[in-house]
Amino acid sequence: MTTPELRELIRSVPTGLYIDGEWVDAESAVRCDVVNPATEEVIASIADGGPQDARRAIAAAARVQDSWARTAPRERSEILRRAYELMMARQADLAAIITAEMGKPLAEATGEVAYAAEFFRWFSEEAVRIGGDATLSGDGKTRIIVTKQPVGPCVLITPWNFPLAMGTRKIGPAIAAGCTMVFKPAHLTPLSSLALVAILQEAGLPGGVLNVVCSSDPGSVVEPWMSSGLARKISFTGSTAVGVRLLAQASDHVMRSSMELGGNAPFIVFDDADLDGAVEGAMVAKLRNMGEACTAANRMFVQRGVAEEFVRRLASRMDGLVVGDGSEQGTQVGPLIEPKALAKVQSLVSDAVDRGARLVCGGSAPDRRGYFYQPTVLTDVDPSSELMSQEIFGPVAPVIPFDDEEDVIALANSTEWGLVGYVFTKDVDRAFRMQESIEVGMLGLNTGLVSNPAAPFGGIKESGLGREGGRTGIEEFLEQRYLAMPRSSRPE
Repeated sequence: MTTPELRELIRSVPTGLYIDGEWVDAESAVRCDVVNPATEEVIASIADGGPQDARRAIAAAARVQDSWARTAPRERSEILRRAYELMMARQADLAAIITAEMGKPLAEATGEVAYAAEFFRWFSEEAVRIGGDATLSGDGKTRIIVTKQPVGPCVLITPWNFPLAMGTRKIGPAIAAGCTMVFKPAHLTPLSSLALVAILQEAGLPGGVLNVVCSSDPGSVVEPWMSSGLARKISFTGSTAVGVRLLAQASDHVMRSSMELGGNAPFIVFDDADLDGAVEGAMVAKLRNMGEACTAANRMFVQRGVAEEFVRRLASRMDGLVVGDGSEQGTQVGPLIEPKALAKVQSLVSDAVDRGARLVCGGSAPDRRGYFYQPTVLTDVDPSSELMSQEIFGPVAPVIPFDDEEDVIALANSTEWGLVGYVFTKDVDRAFRMQESIEVGMLGLNTGLVSNPAAPFGGIKESGLGREGGRTGIEEFLEQRYLAMPRSSRPE
């Protein structure tokens, strides 16, 4: 896509707020710039919502909740199916938008569009399969009838790192369940979400079901939603610190809560593993999205007998990667999202080196425009280094040797987070032992990729509550209601 074509594509994306089925300006008329992290250029300006806009949005969602809940499941299903088909028909355009506002290489962005669209297809099929239960009490005197109903208006908040997929992963099950929504995308990457809203509008989603308010001041929008008494559920993806604050706010009205929070993923390689497969898995688990993912391998534990060879092979692969603008052919690693993210990665690496870590490759930002950082491998990492206890969110791989199973289990679990882990071994019994011992909600065995719309995504400990995707994904947006009915005796 040429630069003029990209500019025209971006100009075609709505940049207002979407409230009650209409694209409108923010009450304050303030705009917020969207910056391409590879070029540091402003590529768009969007409406910057505030408290008044938030109140209008939640009022619209509450007003149409009853009518939307009564919509036939097949109708909700077909809206999602049409949206899926529109997304796939416009895959190239949506990928170009993601790359322009977020930075990931175009090939990855194209994959994100397919991944995002699949949530709509998956939940289009779940919409017509919402079940219930009917049984008898133990004494046979009461009929027990259980139905499932939409929980009500939902607050949806998504991050910037997967700007399209994180939206569909929440919007899809909410639509399928019959819930209305207020949606705040990340202000760093709003264009993908706004393009998605336009697609849902085209697919026939009625006005008021989905209301979108972008804002550079998230609290000014989210707090009115949380305190309104109208919202009945929140689904949030982001940092643990923000999630904790939102849970406190949700408690005021006892709102249902789904939280997909931070991670500190252990990546474990045993000495019986296929080393080529382990290195390939590490490249995926570490460098997907430039390492800016809650599922990214944060700490690489490699059994001592193969640690040196693993480091050699991994560093060889990472040192050869092409860093550049994600829109350019051949780019394998794009920029980080903003200057603050780049500064954090630089600080974490400097801290580790100051504590004795050895740089095998990378370790610096290239001298060029944009928020780039070279893929980096570190060894001899001191356990007290900051990057061992924080999400790195960058292309940095610290490798730590271990001696035995008991040792690595303790290392892997020495964190408050428990989202995902990765284990590479050929020993099936060991694989099951690790699955039972590693404190995570998801574990990849001999693979560096666990995300799948058909699987329940989520963590334990301080990595969150609830699950997204899979059969359980729609349950987060439904509540059970029980009807007790006396059973009349048979006539004589």
